[in-house]
Amino acid sequence: MSIATAPTVSPKARRRAIVAGSVGNFIEWYEFGIYGFFATIIASQFFSGGQQSGVEALIATYASFAISFFFRPVGAALFGRIGDRIGRKPTLIIVLIMMSVATALIGVLPTYASIGIAAPILLTLVRILQGLSAGGEFGGAVSVMTEFAPAGKRGIYGAWQSFTVALGLLAGAGTSALLATLLSEADLAAWGWRIAFLVALPLGAVALLLRLNLEETPAFQKVEQAKAAGAPAGADAAALVDAPVIRAGAAETAKAIFVGIARLMGWSAAGYTFLVVIPSYLQSTLNASFQQALLATVFANLGFAAAILPAGWLSDRIGRRWVMLTGSLAILVLALPLLNLLQDPNSTVEVRSFAVIVAGFAVGLIAGPGPAMLAEMFPTTVRYTGLGLAYSISNAVFSGSAGLIITSLIAATGNIDVPAYYVMATCFVSAIAIATLKGDAHRKELRK
Repeated sequence: MSIATAPTVSPKARRRAIVAGSVGNFIEWYEFGIYGFFATIIASQFFSGGQQSGVEALIATYASFAISFFFRPVGAALFGRIGDRIGRKPTLIIVLIMMSVATALIGVLPTYASIGIAAPILLTLVRILQGLSAGGEFGGAVSVMTEFAPAGKRGIYGAWQSFTVALGLLAGAGTSALLATLLSEADLAAWGWRIAFLVALPLGAVALLLRLNLEETPAFQKVEQAKAAGAPAGADAAALVDAPVIRAGAAETAKAIFVGIARLMGWSAAGYTFLVVIPSYLQSTLNASFQQALLATVFANLGFAAAILPAGWLSDRIGRRWVMLTGSLAILVLALPLLNLLQDPNSTVEVRSFAVIVAGFAVGLIAGPGPAMLAEMFPTTVRYTGLGLAYSISNAVFSGSAGLIITSLIAATGNIDVPAYYVMATCFVSAIAIATLKGDAHRKELRK
């Protein structure tokens, strides 16, 4: 008995995989972006009962932010297991619905002035739900996009996942800027910020339609066909059936997850510091206005977006290692000088814009090849779980905690260079881990 081959994949199915796979990521980062952009307003609405200073309330807001990130690994393990067993498509539909509903709920939650201490508790519970759903999003979406990718194009296919991070954050920044322009400061703080979260409902509806039309990936179908065939004898069948035991034992998978975390930590820390935390940093530390902070974020994300797809494309040709290593080393060298340009009161708008664009571009060099690099580390039957855990743990520790760590350290030490030191330390470790990548991994087929 032979193993049936997966069906031929049409170009239309591949394009649908890119759109349907990345749309959930867009919503996820749209929400995380607006939460970061409105952090100071959320702090005053949910975490300040008149007993906390502005900095203390902001730290409490980032603590709630970090908690949701720490539930991402739980979501990655839970939904990753489901996705590796029943399929990528149904699992991604479930997490999309959870994510959209949770985001919209923030837009209707009562504030501290209305219900007291219950307000931050409810907000934190909703953030936990978001963390669970977001943890299940990345692994499935990247699995879909890379498993549908034709030979030699996993880098550019996976890069679309990272590209929607930039699009989501830019959409969040644009929505926030529009609301700040159309509404007075009082109206924005009182109710205007809620509109940004409620937008998740129509976005989620569109994304749901796209995912309902998504096909199951060829790689997963091939595994299911092998199982249905009754586990035929032969090396190929053994590689497909019960792969967690034969090809990806617990120790091997755990090692791959640990290495993946090390390779991603610089991307996680630098990405969130430069693309999300900077607005609150500019406002609370450098006394910038809300509009100025948002403008800096837009420029940073434009630089980030500009690098991602070219970096993914280039990694398909010269390998993931050199492209990602270039980005990590660039951040290591440039982080402090670029931050000093932002701090300098004599810096012009053009100089500051250049600084954040360069910072975002360097992060994009890591983010472009990152999804494909992760997908290549795990076999089909544990890919959703493995790459989801590596990504979510890295984000939990180095992204979710970024605002809390940076704000707390600045408050404790008075050193406004903390953001640069934070990303430099993480990128140093990542550079070492990325250097261990095999130069020809991008040319090989995905592990079965």
